[in-house]
Amino acid sequence: MIDGASHVSVWVHDQDEAKTFYTEKLGFEIREDATLDELGSYRWLTVGPPGQPSVNLILSRPGPPGLDAETAEQLLALVAKGAMGPGIFRTEDCRATCSELEARGVELATQPDERFYGIDATVRDPSGNLWRIVQPIEVGVNGAEKP
Repeated sequence: MIDGASHVSVWVHDQDEAKTFYTEKLGFEIREDATLDELGSYRWLTVGPPGQPSVNLILSRPGPPGLDAETAEQLLALVAKGAMGPGIFRTEDCRATCSELEARGVELATQPDERFYGIDATVRDPSGNLWRIVQPIEVGVNGAEKP
């Protein structure tokens, strides 16, 4: 049986730039950084949030062996447009987190805003990936706060 998700692929234009952004700007840890000669010098680069060792982001530049050059360029064009939002980062205080990230030079695509599910903002990485930063509240199916 599947008991969890461990790795999420995040397409990036430049792995070194992405590594700097995710570690120095967002505060993530480097988990693995290895070049695999048996896969045509493919670079396996993973980062993750401190205190959550089972969650890994694979910062990957699309191309061989998984994708041909034309498909890789099409994918990177979509990423640059912000069309490939990979997911949501959770925080206990969205406004404070966003202020801290802005002070580190992170671009906020949207400022923190109250929604029915919590306080939500969006950050953009250097490749164009849009990540949501959410301070969640527990809500039921009808959108009402759970007791």
